[in-house]
Order: sequence, then structure tokens, then C-alpha cells
Amino acid sequence: MGWHRELLIGFDLETTGTDPREARIVTGAVIEVRAGEPMGRREWLADPGVEIPADAVAVHGISNERAAAEGRPADEVADAIAEVLVSYWRTGVPVVAYNAAFDLTLLSAELRRYGLPSLSDRLGGLDPAPVVDPYTIDRWVDRYRRGKRNLEAVCAEYGIVLGAAHDASADALAAARLASAIADRHPKIASLGPAELHRSQIQWYAQWAADFQAFLRRKGDATAVVDGTWPLREPADLADERV
Repeated sequence: MGWHRELLIGFDLETTGTDPREARIVTGAVIEVRAGEPMGRREWLADPGVEIPADAVAVHGISNERAAAEGRPADEVADAIAEVLVSYWRTGVPVVAYNAAFDLTLLSAELRRYGLPSLSDRLGGLDPAPVVDPYTIDRWVDRYRRGKRNLEAVCAEYGIVLGAAHDASADALAAARLASAIADRHPKIASLGPAELHRSQIQWYAQWAADFQAFLRRKGDATAVVDGTWPLREPADLADERV
């Protein structure tokens, strides 16, 4: 039947910014999906403890006033999301996140910020896995396709309806459905087991990063560096920031 027809866990964060080392969680969603159909969901609204910039509010629609009035403390939200994700990884269920290197790095940074156990700590020293990242997979299997590679564009390519872009629940569900659609179109992806697919994505992401870095340097940016680490950059690599 293939991993893409079994239980998948869609995951998405909406945040205060675009740098996973500095941005904070505003909303999060974890959705259980089987054969494209949602079975259950968990959603969080956080008070990030910092001002949400106007450009971020314009993206996800969560105002500072709402986050302060209705959001749970940021450390509680980060801890809760981490525990839910780890509960699936412990049983081998894939977590699907579009551009996983952003969401998981940001979550890891939040855990470190509040002195909470890391994802690896919660998994007994193991790396978080398996992770399925439609962004990384699509870029590998269809590397010569022109056009944007954001979630909206890739959903359109595979015929996935994206309900409300930049809503954590809608994006998490779309990511899980997109992972299944990519596997349906590309049997070689469907044939991989989750663990093998995870290992393959580590290689694919690193290759993409090396190629993109070389491209930037050919274009004149001699010092360009593109981080090829996937699916997360360890908190130890982040600035030693505390609230």
C-alpha cells in the first residue's frame, strides 16, 4: 500500500518572522491524516512574548492583541507541540512538514530558549525521524520544473486544494495531502520506506544546497553559504539566547 496511504502527521507553524533562529511560534497545528482525509487535529495559539511584526500579522492574521488575550504561554506551547510530535516518532509514524528545516529548527530553538528538553532528548538521544518534506522531495523528483516552489504553487502543481494559505491547520493538512500526491505521481518515492525516504531527503537537501551555493558563487557572491542540514539545525548552532 505504501507509506503515503498510511497514517501521516501534518505539522505546521505560523510565526513572528522568517529566521528560524529568532522567530517565535504564534500558532501551530498537528493533524492526523490517512489517505488524504483528516482524522484528528491539535491546534495551539501562543503568546510569543515579543511583538508580532505587522508583516507577519498580514501573513497569518493573528494580531498582538489576540495573541496576548487568547494565547497560551510560549514555553507551554513549544513543550506541548514537541511532546505530540515525539509521541508519533516513537511509534515510527512520519511527520510531514513543508520546508521542515524551517519549522523543526524554529521549534528546536524555542525549546532551547526556554530551557526545555530538545527533540533528541525526548527521543532518548535519537534524531527526530521519520520526517517527510514535500518541498525537498518535489525539488528532487522534478528539479527542472520552472516556477515557484512555495506551498501554494506546489499544491497547484499536484492538484491539492489549499484551504487558507498561512493558516497552520490548512497548511499542515495540505502538506500531508501533497506528500501523498507526490508519491502517487512518482512510484519510486512511494516504494521507499519512511526511514529510507528520510535518509534520502538528507542527501537530496544537501545536494540542493551545494548546487545552489555554487550557483550563487558563479553569479558573483563569492562568500555565499547555503546550509545543507536537514531536517533541523541543532540548537547548539544557534545564538545562545535566553528570555
